[in-house]
Amino acid sequence: MNDLERRYYHSLYEVAAAINSARTPEKVLNIIIETVAKALEAKGCSLMLLTPDQKVLLHTADYGLSDAYVRKGSVSVDLCISEAIKGNPVIVLDATKDERVQYREQARQEGIVSILSVPIMLREKIVGLIRVYTADQRHFTAEDIYFVQAVANLGAIALENAKLYESVHKDNEALRRELLEWRFAAMGVWPPPPSSSLERRR
Repeated sequence: MNDLERRYYHSLYEVAAAINSARTPEKVLNIIIETVAKALEAKGCSLMLLTPDQKVLLHTADYGLSDAYVRKGSVSVDLCISEAIKGNPVIVLDATKDERVQYREQARQEGIVSILSVPIMLREKIVGLIRVYTADQRHFTAEDIYFVQAVANLGAIALENAKLYESVHKDNEALRRELLEWRFAAMGVWPPPPSSSLERRR
């Protein structure tokens, strides 16, 4: 195992361990993009999710990018790198000149040269993209792409699990409140006091 393979192996382990302990989608996404950027020694990384109508990609998490670049606007799927939306990784060697890049001038101002776009797939459905940005021209290798794909797949599953955890947590909170209200009703206290009072009486 060479140094690059070792770095990617350890990064994948760190992602899996961190995701396993993260309980919110935000933490999951931040772990993913920071790990990818650092493992590839890139300028930055972003994760964009498709809107329900699958027409627009929205910046959902970012690392190493300025607020101005992140807030430059939504990315149209029609103008975006269409091959990535179809499920194929795409490499752009010069983001300031490649017509597949929607915000070429903003990329130049940000100091972005090359971009790797890898689809995030969940059960064979594209749900978004991970993009890696470099400050120099980078010919991304098959190993680079494989690593980002592995993280993207792991992240998609983790994201779904985090959302499921949130849903269960909310359901448990609603059930707990219903039980407290039932208890106060049985005591003849109705309507029940505000939630803060309910908490104090537990």
